[in-house]
Amino acid sequence: MSKAHWIEHSHLFRADEYECSVCGSVYDKPYAVCPHCNSQMGGSKYDPDWVDEMAGYDEIFGDD
Repeated sequence: MSKAHWIEHSHLFRADEYECSVCGSVYDKPYAVCPHCNSQMGGSKYDPDWVDEMAGYDEIFGDD
């Protein structure tokens, strides 16, 4: 088993997702061990995807 971490993807209008840093599988909660590749998790890393989503909405709706 390899040591890995969860990459937490936060979103504006939907639930957070957790991506395995080893295999890339995505789940709705952080497990102690990745169900797909059996990597032992050692924490998480925050990836604020909601910032990009908000910029997209600003572009669409022309917030001037």
